[in-house]
Order: sequence, then structure tokens, then C-alpha cells
Amino acid sequence: MNRFKVITVAVTLLALLAVPVVNRRIRASLAAPRLRETGVPDGLPWREVHIPTQRGKTLFGWFIPASEAAPALAVVHGWGGNAEMMLPLAGPLHAAGYSVLFFDARSHGRSDGDSFASLPRFAEDLEHAVDWLQGQREVDASRVGVIGHSVGAGAALLLASRRPDLAAAVSLAAFAHPAGIMRRWLKLKRIPYWPLGAYILHYVQYVIGHRFDDIAPCYTIRSANCPVLLAHGTDDQMVPVSEAQEIYANRRDERVHLLLMPGSHDEYGEIERHIGTVIGFLDAAMRDSSGEPWVLPETGETQ
Repeated sequence: MNRFKVITVAVTLLALLAVPVVNRRIRASLAAPRLRETGVPDGLPWREVHIPTQRGKTLFGWFIPASEAAPALAVVHGWGGNAEMMLPLAGPLHAAGYSVLFFDARSHGRSDGDSFASLPRFAEDLEHAVDWLQGQREVDASRVGVIGHSVGAGAALLLASRRPDLAAAVSLAAFAHPAGIMRRWLKLKRIPYWPLGAYILHYVQYVIGHRFDDIAPCYTIRSANCPVLLAHGTDDQMVPVSEAQEIYANRRDERVHLLLMPGSHDEYGEIERHIGTVIGFLDAAMRDSSGEPWVLPETGETQ
């Protein structure tokens, strides 16, 4: 064997040995931080619940029932978040007559861990939360909706594209496409797109078992089976407001609405100020049988 062939074989072997190490480092760097709850839904009639999900895992949550046979909402946080972070929505939604389930996705908060977290797994957990709600006596099974933040918003839109029985979906700060947010993460970490960044995106799709195009909110919105409200902060630095506009531009019909408001990616102050608009949307989707199109009160225009 000549010297060139020896060098080629050596380089190939080193590359093959390096791949598992690189893959482990990718998975470790992308793992969601786990923040456990330190409080509870004070002042509300909550009870702790444990919900079975995929792969024999269990989700932790708080169920806050309203009246008998009430409309209900399953609420899921974003990447690295937990149920407690979504509690600013609890009081207003409950006061408006909604039973509400706040839960932790797998590998988050107090839910069971799993081999990895991903948008499709958030959607699986959200689906099991919806199934659980539909089995509760305090819930009208025909009037169950979902609310999600960030990755949870992407999961809500993915579930809305799959389930014909959802009554409504509210997306808070969804990104348009996973590849876009991944490329921003690469830039933040100063990782060049070619060749390492491109490999990371390919590997992530391999691990989660889904092509990004198949789970991207800018595409799943086309198949939404229920009314959808896309709410987004105009000062969001993590997910630019243009991404909400891109999702909205790809909607299939006029049941999809866009609510833009001041605020960043993780601040809920503005959504609390606009909770009346959110509740108005939910009431129109889940309570109103008139068939009249819902109109955003800020503009007086159907959006």
C-alpha cells in the first residue's frame, strides 16, 4: 500500500471514529435545560395530575377545572420552560369559564425525561394532554383547544394540522421554520454553516425522525383544522415578527388570525394586556355558534 493510500485510510478511520463523538456533543449542546416549578397556581382550584404519554413516560401538570362540561385548554410552554411559566394565563382564562391544563413536556419541569426533546415530541405530549382533558367530567370533550409558546406553539400548530377535533389553537411566538432558528443558533455559537452546521441540521432531522419541512409552522398552518390565533411580540429578538407574518401569509383560509403586540419573546406582560382579545377569539371559536367571522378589535378588520 502506497503512502497516499495509507494516509487516505487513516483519515477515513479517524473521521469514522470522530462521528459518534461529534454526534454526542451535538445532542448534549441541544438538550433543553430543566427548570422545575417552585410555585403553584395560587388562588385557583387546582389539582396536581400525572398524564401518560409516549414511550411509557408520564407528564406532570396542574388541572384547574371551571364548571361542569366547560370548554377546556391544554397549555404548553416553550423550550427549557415549564408549566409555571405559563401561569399568567391561568386566572384570566379560568375567570372566563375555561378549564385549563398546564403541563410540562417530556424532559422539562417535573415530567419524566426522555432520550431527547423535540417539536414533534412536544406535539405528542400535547396530544396526550388533549386526550386526557376529553376524558374529564368537568370538560366538554367537543370543545378542547390548545395554547403553546415558542416550540410549544409550533407543536400546537402541528397538532392542529393533524387533529380534526380541536376547537381552537393559540400560537404564542412561533417560529416559521426549524431550520431558521437552528441557523440563528449556529450563528450565535459561531459555528460555520458549511460543513459543520449543515451536518448538525441533517443530524437533528435524523434523530427526531422528521424532516424540518414536514413540521415547520409555515407549512403546517396550511392544514390547520380549526381557528388559529397567531400572537407575536413586535420586539421579539429571538423570533422576529416577520416569522409570524410568514406563517400568516401561508394560511389556508380566513380562520387564521394574526395579533401583533408590543413585547419580547418570553415576556407575558403584553399577552396579559391582550388577554381579552385572546379570550374573544377563544369564545368565538369554542362558544359562538353563529358562524360569524371573528374580528380583531384593535383594527376592526378580520385578520
